[in-house]
Amino acid sequence: MPNLRPALTAGTVAGALTAALALPLAAQADARQSPGCASGLAVPGAEKQVAACLDDLTTAGTVGSGHTVPADWAGLHAAGTRNPSGVPGIQLDGYFPDTSTFNTNHGWNHDAQFVIRLPERWNGGLVVAGPPGNRRQYANDFTISDWALANGYAYAATDKGNSGTEFYKDGRRPGDAVAEWNDRVTQLTRAAKKVVAKRYGRTPRRTYAAGISNGGYLVRWQLENRPELYDGGIDAEGTLWRADGPNLFTYLPQVLRAYPSYAATGAPSAHKALLNAGLAPGSEFLWPFHNQVYWELTQRIYREEFDPAYTGEEAGYTYATRPESVHRAVARVALTGRIRKPMITLHGTYDSLLPIGTDSDVYAKLVRAKGKAPYRYYRLEAANHVDGLYDSFPDRLRPLLPCMRTAFTALESWTQHGTTPPKSTTLPRPASGDTVNTCSLTS
Repeated sequence: MPNLRPALTAGTVAGALTAALALPLAAQADARQSPGCASGLAVPGAEKQVAACLDDLTTAGTVGSGHTVPADWAGLHAAGTRNPSGVPGIQLDGYFPDTSTFNTNHGWNHDAQFVIRLPERWNGGLVVAGPPGNRRQYANDFTISDWALANGYAYAATDKGNSGTEFYKDGRRPGDAVAEWNDRVTQLTRAAKKVVAKRYGRTPRRTYAAGISNGGYLVRWQLENRPELYDGGIDAEGTLWRADGPNLFTYLPQVLRAYPSYAATGAPSAHKALLNAGLAPGSEFLWPFHNQVYWELTQRIYREEFDPAYTGEEAGYTYATRPESVHRAVARVALTGRIRKPMITLHGTYDSLLPIGTDSDVYAKLVRAKGKAPYRYYRLEAANHVDGLYDSFPDRLRPLLPCMRTAFTALESWTQHGTTPPKSTTLPRPASGDTVNTCSLTS
């Protein structure tokens, strides 16, 4: 087992673990407040709001000031990632009315928490994000917020209304917790647009959705169902939910059944079963970690969300034979591919949690068949689901994040100037160069 950073076991994907810390933001921030710094900036619909004027809205400043939670974003980027800093502005933290209490950030013990950041030098745009896995509102601070702020964007993110490995306890009906994710992103986007208009004197000229994993799912859903709110989106390895499959339940039980035999004996039949489930040949070196951290946990907590009546072992779960009510619960949050604003999808070929063949390859076909908006899909050779693993396997992996940033720049040019991005393709792993911080969308 390679020496993986402990932060990776805090989870990042559909069903990953959560280790967010509770920092007393309200107490810390109040001591530094300038009462007039955010005068008149009320977040519509918020039950609680704390405002602060900060010298630096990026993680280089917010870690020290208590305006981020590093455990929310630990393990999501390669150690050598270079990020900008020195972006002064206003940060608004708070929460919308909600009855669940999974989110312990700042000692609030209240869900539907959000963060909105307003840089002094604004470019007229807004980026909205939801967290990957079951993390909270600061999960994208290092990967998305820092970069967006440095480029002049206002930024908003939500904890999507529930978090942690028991998120499935939220709601009254199967599927309620995941359905709330979509509602919370919509709610925050509408509120953030009004805050931006109040702060800068005009509404955003352009609004983009961006996210990784479950956050990528949120981008897909928003552009399918709330396209009027956005000008485009970046979907990085979004989770695919389809009522009749593929979805997590159509391949994870197969993986759980086959892996013990493969790990014990290397049996060719077990290896073939794992490949048939969607795992990529060549990604075998990643399987022990995913078996230890992700596969069973992900299957269990999402099965609890959509099929709480099941009482058997997770490896024995057969989605196709489960009651129609289970399929209806998944259908409530399912994706169709009918995006109605430009979108770029990126996915790694070595993704061993959301295998590319059962996820983005399928979603790209749906978009091309049913979508009514421009679309690009970049398959990243040797990228996996968690960029933090790059540090353990730099000779075998490539990070996804630099390509996500390059794709965002391409989306900007596409939506603002009509500049067509490079055609959809599989991008080979670069043989040289700074793969941690640079990426080209041409092979």
